[in-house]
Amino acid sequence: MADDIFDPTRKFVRVIEIKKNGMVEFEFSVGEPEMLVELLLPASAFNEFCAENHVITLDQAGPLADVERENELAAPLAWSLHSARTKAVGNT
Repeated sequence: MADDIFDPTRKFVRVIEIKKNGMVEFEFSVGEPEMLVELLLPASAFNEFCAENHVITLDQAGPLADVERENELAAPLAWSLHSARTKAVGNT
């Protein structure tokens, strides 16, 4: 039952992409990995952000990727900024 409690001290990061210009595109969430925001920071700022927030790093193929796949199948209106951008550019 303790797993059902929202814990705002747990913070998660999943790196989406490291850009050629050194910017790190990543997903950040607090409490639950499924509720996230997409952020973009220079590599040094990203490392500082992760250290200050004591994040748990998630794999590319981890829980967030599973949720994204489920959302695509279950809810056609569910999307992420990264997926919308790559589809718009034709990099699917």
